[in-house]
Amino acid sequence: MPKQVEVRMHDSHLSAEEPKPRHLGLRLCDKLGKNLLLTLTVFGVILGAVCGGLLRLASPIHPDVVMLIAFPGDILMRMLKMLILPLIISSLITGLSGLDAKASGRLGTRAMVYYMSTTIIAAVLGVILVLAIHPGNPKLKKQLGPGKKNDEVSSLDAFLDLIRNLFPENLVQACFQQIQTVTKKVLVTPPSDEDSNATDAVLSLLNETVTEAPEETQVVIKKGLEFKDGMNVLGLIGFFIAFGIAMGKMGEQAKLMVEFFNILNEIVMKLVIMIMW
Repeated sequence: MPKQVEVRMHDSHLSAEEPKPRHLGLRLCDKLGKNLLLTLTVFGVILGAVCGGLLRLASPIHPDVVMLIAFPGDILMRMLKMLILPLIISSLITGLSGLDAKASGRLGTRAMVYYMSTTIIAAVLGVILVLAIHPGNPKLKKQLGPGKKNDEVSSLDAFLDLIRNLFPENLVQACFQQIQTVTKKVLVTPPSDEDSNATDAVLSLLNETVTEAPEETQVVIKKGLEFKDGMNVLGLIGFFIAFGIAMGKMGEQAKLMVEFFNILNEIVMKLVIMIMW
């Protein structure tokens, strides 16, 4: 019968060797290296603020020099704005097509509530800051005067415009325009007036100035809808959320479209990373 040999090992042989604590500077360098893009972005912001403050204190700079300094930043912003629309389309459709109907509905509702909340908060915060700090040149403000208060713009019109922009009538137009309520002053004359009075009313409306209108003429404020420049982000988000949910419900029938938008999303993200670097 073979002899049983009892082997005892010390605890130090079983426990793994603890890594030696690295120097704080080395750990900081490792973290900065892993987040190099963020580090360079923060460094660029600080450097730009310092250089801008120093140039502001310097002697008057030629406008061409200012234009050349701002040129690289202008090009960067134009490239990023170029990718806003494909990024919204591809990311929304890719994310929603892989979710079930309930999750997609909750996500879409949260996206809408988030966008509308941030819009309202931005408007309120802007009004509060303007009333608190009064930005601008005080000398120019004295020259221009207090100006006229516009009581014709109501919060109801702004809210209704927000709902209208949620359902754009033309998706192509929504990429560069959004609808807005405007008010116009129209001169209304009684039916018994002569044609000359009607002609004067039309001319006054075109000039947008009323000077000593006849007593029979009345100024009536009418509201209308006009398109202004700017991407209708809310309408695009609403449409492509519905598009992604519908495509996700189709299952295997929409497999080709899902793969297409997945590839498009990857391409756009690679372009964004290339531009940021």
